[in-house]
Amino acid sequence: MSEEFIIECENVKFSYPESPTFAVNNVSFAVKKGEFLSIIGHNGSGKSTLSRLFNGLLEPDDGKIKVLGMDLAEGRNALEVRKHVGIVFQNPDNQMVASIVEDDVAFGPENVGIEREEIGRRIDWALKAVGMEKYRNSTPTRLSGGQKQRIAVAGVLAVKPDVLILDESTAMLDPKGRTEVIEVVRRLNKEEGITVILITHFMEEALLADRTVVMNKGEIVLTGTPAEIFENGGLLETFNLSLPRISVISNALRDGGMSINNVLYPDELAQEILKNLSNRGICGGQSSPYAPFKLNSPHEWDIDIKDLTYTYSKKSPFATKALNGVNLHIDDGAFFGVIGHTGSGKSTLIQHLNALIKLPTAEKKYRKKKVKKGQPEPVISRISVGQFELSNKKCDFKALRASVGMVFQYPEYQLFAETVFKDVAFGLKNFNKNLSDDEIAQAVEDSIKIVGLDYYEIKDKSPFDLSGGQKRRVAIAGVLVTKPHILILDEPAAGLDPKGKNEIMELLHKIHREWCKTVIIVSHDMDEIADNCTQAAVISEGKVFACDAPAKIFSRADELKALGLDIPLTAKVSAKLAESGVIIDSDCTVEDFSRKVLEVFNGNGGEANA
Repeated sequence: MSEEFIIECENVKFSYPESPTFAVNNVSFAVKKGEFLSIIGHNGSGKSTLSRLFNGLLEPDDGKIKVLGMDLAEGRNALEVRKHVGIVFQNPDNQMVASIVEDDVAFGPENVGIEREEIGRRIDWALKAVGMEKYRNSTPTRLSGGQKQRIAVAGVLAVKPDVLILDESTAMLDPKGRTEVIEVVRRLNKEEGITVILITHFMEEALLADRTVVMNKGEIVLTGTPAEIFENGGLLETFNLSLPRISVISNALRDGGMSINNVLYPDELAQEILKNLSNRGICGGQSSPYAPFKLNSPHEWDIDIKDLTYTYSKKSPFATKALNGVNLHIDDGAFFGVIGHTGSGKSTLIQHLNALIKLPTAEKKYRKKKVKKGQPEPVISRISVGQFELSNKKCDFKALRASVGMVFQYPEYQLFAETVFKDVAFGLKNFNKNLSDDEIAQAVEDSIKIVGLDYYEIKDKSPFDLSGGQKRRVAIAGVLVTKPHILILDEPAAGLDPKGKNEIMELLHKIHREWCKTVIIVSHDMDEIADNCTQAAVISEGKVFACDAPAKIFSRADELKALGLDIPLTAKVSAKLAESGVIIDSDCTVEDFSRKVLEVFNGNGGEANA
């Protein structure tokens, strides 16, 4: 065993109880001290299992693991190893232990015997590192999902481990939060020599590593620098992965006749495009303008929100205003995106749309207050969803919820029954008391098949034995079974591998085309919004900052960045090209951007729509 390596695996195997296959199968590799390693792979490939083996949370069935020279097969070493190997999990609720943020961050250092004054300094440093200083005295349960994730990262950082493992720990963060956390991790890696193992489905994050490992079905199938790994897109696709968007664009431009070197960053791609245009004597050009998607809608299921205000824990010391006068109209037939920084009010907004959070005027005990003479009438929040007036206490909320389906941020929170069948059938039985058993069985079967799962293989399984991607699909099936007119999903593709993300979005488009009037997705992924949505709204500080076609919104790059958001890769490259006089007026999707660049390259940029 070499002192050069901090983690060494030799022929490691691990299987979960009652599983016929190995989750980790004969894995041998080593992690160098101070290395930044990224691990990518499809859902269920064994990435997370491997990380838990690294710090003794799981014990291998066979093989040997050494961390800092300590053999994890010796039980007394496991506790010592956990002082040196910190893991930030995908779901922050799994790591929350205290009722106050600073106590939660202090938990790790206290348990490894750090002295009190040093713990205080580490709390300050860790919270600042993840941009959560002002929440030091907050209650974690009152934070948004993204805010909780930052606290979870801070709690592990405060221990200052030798090895920091991030298991999809940026999945629920907004772009600014994700960038800040990754920058902190890179700085810890470069300046303090902390070894970083980044498990991620964001291919752009994997590009930042010194080395990338690809896992498939419990085995390591590829290893090399990110550039080496992403050179072979066809091979990655066989492992249910996809290339970063920048590689997809580069390949499309090469297929169109341009000479594009392999690049990793937007500025580099812009330079490659400019070099090709310059070689053809093109110093500036205008691509054909894109045609914004126009809805052909009867407006039967329009959503109209007026003056929506909401405060959590009103009249308490923990009062937090989540929404502050939201005015928004969503057309029937839209594939609508909601974006915003962590804590902007996105999730609170969508929970109003099927009255999970009721308007005050709809509460049974509501009585209109008398207005004192000379005082203005209070502003009343109003929401209408199709024929439902949600500000009216006589609204049929049961019928509303059958018509407006909601899939939450963490699908496992929606799963509760003994079997997948019972879970999917639950809502249908509640909303349709008169259905026969045969009708329920047929509806459940149809719904499970719609989401791409094998009905007969999965119907009798416990939903808690499924992979993350399968849980997501079962949660969606449990909503689709009522055939809602409007489907709302909070971060539907977060935490899924690239193939899983594509499949979920294709599924949503299929549903939207065939029978679901309106689809609304909340997402931190700007590329996801650009690729899929006809319209989008930006929520900031509880208000609507903008509502427009995605391309129009993403043209306001500086304003979005000031709000803690980002813009898609295509918009970044377009902005760089515009500085040199090349205007690519695309709809921000990868396909349209590539096509418009090739139109300029081939000299017909202004003639494409003639």
